[in-house]
Amino acid sequence: MKKYFLLLLFWFLFAGYSNAQEKLESIGQIPILAWYSIPASETTVARFQEMKDAGITHSLSFYSNLEEVQKALDVAAKVGVKLVVSCPELKSDPEKTVRRFMNHPALAGYHLMDEPSMRLYPELGAWAGKIQAIDNKHFCYVNLFPNFADSTQLGTKDYKVYVSEYVRQIPVQFISFDYYPVLKDRLSKTWYQNLEQISEESRKSDKPFWAFALTTNYDDDHLTPQTLAAMRLQVYSDLAYGAQGIQYFTYWSATSVNAPSGEDQRGAPISVAGKRSVVYDRVKLMSQEIQNLSGVFLGSKVVSVRHTGLGKIPLGTIRLTSLPKAIKVLDTNGAPAIVSILEKDENLFLVVVNKDFLSSMKLTVFGDESVKKVLKDGNVVPSSAYESSMELDAGDVAIYMFPTEKK
Repeated sequence: MKKYFLLLLFWFLFAGYSNAQEKLESIGQIPILAWYSIPASETTVARFQEMKDAGITHSLSFYSNLEEVQKALDVAAKVGVKLVVSCPELKSDPEKTVRRFMNHPALAGYHLMDEPSMRLYPELGAWAGKIQAIDNKHFCYVNLFPNFADSTQLGTKDYKVYVSEYVRQIPVQFISFDYYPVLKDRLSKTWYQNLEQISEESRKSDKPFWAFALTTNYDDDHLTPQTLAAMRLQVYSDLAYGAQGIQYFTYWSATSVNAPSGEDQRGAPISVAGKRSVVYDRVKLMSQEIQNLSGVFLGSKVVSVRHTGLGKIPLGTIRLTSLPKAIKVLDTNGAPAIVSILEKDENLFLVVVNKDFLSSMKLTVFGDESVKKVLKDGNVVPSSAYESSMELDAGDVAIYMFPTEKK
C-alpha cells in the first residue's frame, strides 16, 4: 500500500510538472546561411559537419568551376547542409549548369549577385528567368545594398524605389539585404529605418525577407571579436521585424577566400588558419537559440513594431503608445527597446528586445492569466511562474505568448 501511494504521488507530481510546461513546436526551422563559407580547398565531410554543428543550415561559397561545386554538393548532402551555388558557369552557361545541379539533394538555390545597382535589374531579371524556366523549385538569390549606400551604388536616389524595383524586376523568392549596424560604442543611425523599409516591402509584395548578423570584423569601427550580445541584438531585431532567414557574414575568414576589395576580415568563426575562434562557439549558441524559437518566428506575421526609450527614437520608427489587452504593464524604465507584436496561428507573441548591446536593462511585463512566457529552449510556462520585473541582458530578448484578440 505504501509503495502504491508513493508511485501515485510520483505520478501526480510528474504530471503536474509536465502540465505546467509545454513545448512550442515548429514545422521546419529558420534557415541560417553562412556567407564566405568553407573554401573549395577545405571541402571535406569533417569541415561541413563542423559547420552544421554550429547550427548552420545553408552554405554560400564562391567556387571557381563546376567540379568544385559538384564536390561541395556531394559532401554537403552527406551531412545535411544545403548549398547556394555560385560559380562562373552559372553566368556563362546557366541552362547547362542548372540542368547539371537542379536535382541534387543538397541544392538550395543559385547566387546571382551581391549588392547590384538598379541599372543591373533587367539583366538579373533575365538571368533569373532563364534559370527558373528550367528549375522553379530552387530560389535565385540576389542580396541588396543597405539604405546608406549612395545613389551611384543604388542607381537611384530613392532607396524605397531601389527595393520595390528589385521585387518587380527580378523573380526572387525572398528579399535579402545586408547591414552591419553594431559599432564599437553605438548603433548605426539608419539601421532600424532600413528594417522598417524592408519589412514594409516584404508585406506589400508578400515575399519573406532574410537579414544579416555580423560574425567577423568589418572595419576599424566594428567590434572584434563579435560578442554574443551584438549578435543577439542583430538577430532578434531582424526576427522582431519579421525576418524569415538569418545570414552570418562571414563563417570562414574572408581574408583567405577572395575578400571584397579593401576589406581585411578577421575574427570570423573559422580563422584564416582554419581554426575555430571564440566566435564559433558564440555562433553555435546563437544558432541554437534561433532554432529553439522557430516556433515563435517561423511563419509569423508582423502586427506592429514599436520602439521605447528616453529622447528620440530611431529614424523612421514609431514610438510605443499602446499595448495588447492581455498585457497590463510593459515598462523598460526609459531604456531603448523594440516591442514587436507577431501573429501566428491562434496566438500573438510579444517580443521585447534590449537595444543596448553593452548593458542590461530592467524590464517589467505584467499580463492577465492568459499570458505565457516563452523560454529560450522553446518551452512555454505561465508568465506568473516568473517575477514580473527582470533584468534583460544586453542585446537579449524576452518573449510572451497569449491568444489572438477576438474581434
